[in-house]
Amino acid sequence: MRVYDIIADKRDGNKNTQQQIDFLIKGYTESSIPDYQMAAWLMAAYIRGLDSDETFFLTKAMLSSGRVYDLSNIPGPKVDKHSTGGVGDKISIILAPVVAELGLYVPMTSGRGLGFTGGTLDKLESIPGFMVNLDEGEFKKILKNVGYVMSGQTEYLAPADRKMYALRDVTATIESIPLITSSILSKKFAEGAEAVVMDVKCGKGAFMKTVDEARSLAISLVRTGQKLGKKVSCIISRMDQPLGKACGNALEIKEAVSCLKGEGEKDLIELTVTLGSYMLILGGMAQSFEEGKEKVLKCLESGRGFERFLLSVEAQGGDVNVILKPELLPSASKIVEIKSENRGFINEIDAEKIGVACIYLKAGRFKKDDKIDYGAGVMLNKKVGDAIDRGEALAWIHCNDESYLVEAIRMVKEAFIIGEKRRALPELVMGTF
Repeated sequence: MRVYDIIADKRDGNKNTQQQIDFLIKGYTESSIPDYQMAAWLMAAYIRGLDSDETFFLTKAMLSSGRVYDLSNIPGPKVDKHSTGGVGDKISIILAPVVAELGLYVPMTSGRGLGFTGGTLDKLESIPGFMVNLDEGEFKKILKNVGYVMSGQTEYLAPADRKMYALRDVTATIESIPLITSSILSKKFAEGAEAVVMDVKCGKGAFMKTVDEARSLAISLVRTGQKLGKKVSCIISRMDQPLGKACGNALEIKEAVSCLKGEGEKDLIELTVTLGSYMLILGGMAQSFEEGKEKVLKCLESGRGFERFLLSVEAQGGDVNVILKPELLPSASKIVEIKSENRGFINEIDAEKIGVACIYLKAGRFKKDDKIDYGAGVMLNKKVGDAIDRGEALAWIHCNDESYLVEAIRMVKEAFIIGEKRRALPELVMGTF
């Protein structure tokens, strides 16, 4: 079998067979197939597309390219959650301890910031000492003892995805629904999850800008998961304005802690409850959405999830004292207030512009190897639908490095659109699959 023929078949719009895809992924993982040939196939797949069978073949081959954790000795349902990425999205940090407290086991491999979206691992590493690089033994031990674990992808889990993702990032082949599907599911099921609830973001602050794009991805994820013999549910959630008010690593940890104590922003609670309810259903811990919703809400209001979060921080080497006293988390030496020049109502907060502002402040990365400033970020004072007076604070910029402060201020100012009339707040959850 020749790689040349596999590329040519896809270039010409033909369907690749399972044998061809297995050969391609195995060879690329073992480095017998070079980057330039894989890049050619990725571009052909991006342009010509992959059908549902090819997407399944690709996902299965990527999943089998490395180790698949066996969690059968942990006596309980193993259910994970994945978000396609947004601004201010600290839901995993809130959600995992809550559903673990309710009886699920959550084996979660998370990512770092990508583009203007934040990364769960970066947020967790703003907690001094918190370890996200766990080997298989540590991963399983923490999962069994705490009920959930939050780790980075190791070199042994879906190694084909690690290599292919890095290549896609530099060959303009990121935005492909089949390639996104195979990347997400290969990682999630390699970690040992039996079921996954997906949060597909849609809007200005998401990679899927339209409802049609988000719906196509959700359908692809559910169908491919079913072909793999796994349970997958998807929701489509709106990502036009940031989630919550905190954008930036330590700032988001503080907000997550508040939410775990029952004091969270309305949108954070709504999304946590929605995703948690579906996780409980997939894990057999709730028979209906309403039953799951009631359980998650009670857990949030009681603060039990916060106690579970403390166990997780301690188990992964983090300093529990900074969680008990969040003012000890990394902070900014300079805080700039962004004041409104008009009176009216907040009609829009462009999440992407807030995310880009965070990159300028070094709360995110321009380049893959940039160092994160954990104390930097943007703290919103207002959300869409809120009234605002002239001279009142729209947001506060937290920074330690002023190199791009002017650009960050401009982006935050441009993100807010103020109108004379109050805009009806659109639904946060736009659909379920």
